[in-house]
Amino acid sequence: MPPLVAADSPAPIGLRVHFGKLSPVLIVDAVEPCLAFWTERLGFRQANAVPGEDGRLVFASAECDAVEVMYQTRASVLAAEPEATRPERARDLAGHAAALFLEVDDLDAVERALAGVPVVKARHDTFYGTAELYVREPGGTTVGFSMRLPGPSAPVGAATARVDP
Repeated sequence: MPPLVAADSPAPIGLRVHFGKLSPVLIVDAVEPCLAFWTERLGFRQANAVPGEDGRLVFASAECDAVEVMYQTRASVLAAEPEATRPERARDLAGHAAALFLEVDDLDAVERALAGVPVVKARHDTFYGTAELYVREPGGTTVGFSMRLPGPSAPVGAATARVDP
C-alpha cells in the first residue's frame, strides 16, 4: 500500500497502515429503539449487547455484511468519566452531528422495510447515477441509502460534488 498523502500536500505523510472497517459508535439516550431499527426493519443481527445495572442496554451493535453500527448511551459514557471531568465531557457529547451513508443493491426493499420511519429526504435520482433515500433513525441520526442506477457511470469526482441533507 502506498503511503497516505494529505489532501492539500503532494508529500506523503509517512503513515503506512491498512485500515479495516469503520464502525461508528453513536451516542444516544436509549439503545433499544436504535438497535430495533437495524435488526427488526433491515435484518441486521445483534452482535453485542451490554446491559446496565437496571437491565436496559448501555451498549449494543448491529451487523450485516461489512456494516456495523454501534450505540452507547450518553449516561454510560458519562458514568465512565471521572466525576471532575464529567461536565466537560457532557459538553463534548452535545451538538455533534453525523450522517450514515450505505450503498445497497435493492433500494425498493429498503424503502418497504422503512415504511413509517421519518423521512429526511424522499427517494430521488441523483445526477451522479444513484437513487437515494434518507431517513432518521430513532437516535436522531440521518441514514442515507444509495443504489447505483443502470446506465453509464457518473463522471469521476461527481459523487464528491453532491450535497447531502
